Amino acid sequence: MLAKFKNLTVQVITAIIIGILVGHFFPKFGTELKVLADVFIKLIKMVIAPIVFLTIVTGIASMGDVKKVGRIGGKALLYFEIVTTFALAIGLLVVNIIKPGAGIDTSAAKGDVSAFTKQAAATNHGFVDFFVNIIPENIISAMAKGELLPILFFAVLFGISLAAMGEKSKSVIQLFDKLSHGFFGIVNMIMKLSPIAAFGAMSYTIGKFGISSLFSLGKLMGSVYLTMFLFILLVLGGIARFYGFSIIKLIKYIKEEIFLVLGTSSSESALPRLMERLNKYGCSKSVVGLVVPTGYSFNLDGTSIYLSMAALFIAQAYGVDLSIMQQLTLLGILMLTSKGAAGVTGSGFVTLAATLAAFPMIPVEGMALLLGVDRFMSEARAITNLIGNSVATVVVAKMENEFDPSSAEESELEFEKTTAV
Repeated sequence: MLAKFKNLTVQVITAIIIGILVGHFFPKFGTELKVLADVFIKLIKMVIAPIVFLTIVTGIASMGDVKKVGRIGGKALLYFEIVTTFALAIGLLVVNIIKPGAGIDTSAAKGDVSAFTKQAAATNHGFVDFFVNIIPENIISAMAKGELLPILFFAVLFGISLAAMGEKSKSVIQLFDKLSHGFFGIVNMIMKLSPIAAFGAMSYTIGKFGISSLFSLGKLMGSVYLTMFLFILLVLGGIARFYGFSIIKLIKYIKEEIFLVLGTSSSESALPRLMERLNKYGCSKSVVGLVVPTGYSFNLDGTSIYLSMAALFIAQAYGVDLSIMQQLTLLGILMLTSKGAAGVTGSGFVTLAATLAAFPMIPVEGMALLLGVDRFMSEARAITNLIGNSVATVVVAKMENEFDPSSAEESELEFEKTTAV
């Protein structure tokens, strides 16, 4: 029994259960425990920028083929666009069938959403501005702020530059590789605190919103969870099967990261560990370095599903009957606003505010209907995003013949042994 408890997955699950009990029976104390999750996420964010930078630079520089970098990036972006558009469309389809917003009492929309609408206004400057902002004015500033896309852009250029230098860059690549191992060592130390973080986050969530909030908008929550489950099983599962690997085996392999995301409601908390795990699973360092960080901004399948369902839910609640053309227009807006939503708690809500601001037919004040349960749906979003990016990385690696199936088999066997102990 003690040996079993040493497993990180078991520790995180236990912490989540204890957190639910503490939040339910001692709500005031539970809300104060949010600091435990905040500290953990800050610790993770502390190492994300250098890990992403070092992994991309060493991966690209070691490849020595600039055309290959463009090919991998192009395939990844095309895959992201197709799959996230599919996710948005599925969300619209399911909410049209189930109609979770029909008959909702809109007088329940009591809550201040101005903070989210202001943040959305501050960050939503249009499609061109979004791409201009990918180029950092100052790379040190971008790293200090943890801005993934500017870091990725600079790292790709730096990696290409080192690749063009040939043998002269060998010592720099070796140094960066050793540094990345050092940073992953820090991640392994931080991960030992993940059960404490999961306990604090769950205590806060239940303490602040109460278990009753899970039932008040249960129809929408049930619809979102069902849609994401079917998306993972059928869409991502179908893609995985087409490319010759099992979605179930992959999910089992990354289940520690999934439970960490479940506890913290943030897919960003698992980013460094996920990159390391996928590399061990058989994906080359160059593919992992390019696809995973880019996917955290461009391949948010869970966020896409949530956005389309939440927007139409509010329309149904307020009796706004949208035609097919209007829903297709909404889909087009969502295709733009969903890109660049960071993989952190609350980003989906800010992006929803930006979407409704661009589509005034749906009242933005209806977002207050979702305030109580958004935190719970945030967990489903983050887990779907994580699994979606994992599948994308394996798919692109297989497309590029940069996947080692023997590593995947060894990793699965090793993982089964550790979980069986």
